[in-house]
Amino acid sequence: MNVPEVIPIRHEPGYRTDTIGRCEGGQFFASVTAAFPEGWSGDDWQPRKRWYAVLHRFDEAGAHLDSRIEFTGTTADGERQAVAAAEALLEEWLDALPGRRYQDIVIAPFEVHFEGALFGLVVEVDDEEEDEEDRVRMEFYPDWLGFAAPWDGSYDT
Repeated sequence: MNVPEVIPIRHEPGYRTDTIGRCEGGQFFASVTAAFPEGWSGDDWQPRKRWYAVLHRFDEAGAHLDSRIEFTGTTADGERQAVAAAEALLEEWLDALPGRRYQDIVIAPFEVHFEGALFGLVVEVDDEEEDEEDRVRMEFYPDWLGFAAPWDGSYDT
């Protein structure tokens, strides 16, 4: 099974990978996203849907350096306010990146667990899939961006 060590992620202005790129010392992937605690299920989802500002940083080769993650509110508390707070925070963080340029990036899989939620680029293998090329994919959590062969930087949502 062919699992790439790093994968490209295409910068798409005005869409889900609008805030990715390079800066002095490496690369970054930033987003405003919602996450549920791992393993949670149920009907009362509004208080469990937690909003975050997220900034992952990587070295030039794509290895994960660190993640800055900050909770800004739940959907039950007011989704618009939580998203607006996360957007404002993310703008501050991005403005502080020296030499920031929005563009394609190339990163390796990584995992960060924060407040019971999974953040990262995770390798997933589907042993039920007959075509070996289709068995491996990578999912960017909690943003739900799926990457697969031919590993050209495009993604599914």
